[in-house]
Amino acid sequence: MLRKGGALLLRRPFCSSSDGFSGPSQSKVKIFDRNLKRKQRDRAAWLMSPKDTLVDTVAENILDRLEDCKKTFPTALCFGGSSGAIRRLLRGRGAIEKLIMMDTSYDMLKSCQATKYDDSIETSYIVGDEEFLPIKESSVDLVISCLGLHWTNDLPGAMIQSRLALKPDGLFLAAIMGGETLKELRIACTIAQMEREGGISPRVSPLAQVRDAGNLLTRAGFTLPGVDMDEYTVRYKSALDLIEHLRAMGETNALVQRHKILKRETALATAAVYESMFAAEDGTIPATYQIIYMTGWREHSSQQQPKRRGSATVSFQDLQKQFGSNTSSH
Repeated sequence: MLRKGGALLLRRPFCSSSDGFSGPSQSKVKIFDRNLKRKQRDRAAWLMSPKDTLVDTVAENILDRLEDCKKTFPTALCFGGSSGAIRRLLRGRGAIEKLIMMDTSYDMLKSCQATKYDDSIETSYIVGDEEFLPIKESSVDLVISCLGLHWTNDLPGAMIQSRLALKPDGLFLAAIMGGETLKELRIACTIAQMEREGGISPRVSPLAQVRDAGNLLTRAGFTLPGVDMDEYTVRYKSALDLIEHLRAMGETNALVQRHKILKRETALATAAVYESMFAAEDGTIPATYQIIYMTGWREHSSQQQPKRRGSATVSFQDLQKQFGSNTSSH
């Protein structure tokens, strides 16, 4: 069961130093184990439900943005987390003729390729990494990333590469999980670890905050940036069902600095705390998913431009006098 805002929903870098980006290979901070994440996605390829309500809702919200555009996007790149849902739900939106589907997981691509689609989009599949995007510069009209970029070690760098892959006036659409995601699980894990182990270790991955998203788009060089956020609540029969869903989505912990083994007593304590603090009368437990949607364009001369500083023809003083005189006359 999925709820949004309380209402039931039916269910190879090619960047120069002038870009302010030195390439992913030079990134010194490694938060996530990308090899582990690939293995998790290999496993998820065969666990994932053909139609996941949460994933499908996020994919639909991304694709709805294409309906707001008069522009068409003949060539598109889709990568990351939920590419299969994007491909299945396209239904002609964006007038896409050629689609490149990319994933770090060969098994995930194989699973997508085995799915039968009901349209004539020419689709190709490549194994690749968002941190080392193997896409030629200025080669696609549209880049879509659905629930994948939050696992990159260099999110600004990955977004810069996405921008450079776009043709001028190309569109970037992305959805990432935000910092409030799984807040109930974070609380339960912290309490259980303090009680059982006398300290805490990271069990839930750090995620971007909504306030960071606009800065990320600007830093990556996108024009006309847009950010919005939705929170969804999924109810599970138990904490175990929640963990199984995360595994099926490929969304389990992939931190470099993590304990390889979770003690059984700590896991049981986490489940007990979770249920005691958050369970509803019917025994189900909620899990919050905060989704941040980002929109940006590659710069083009046809786009709306901000006015040059000092180009205004009316001063605030003139406006104040005008409004003041109108007010006094009544």
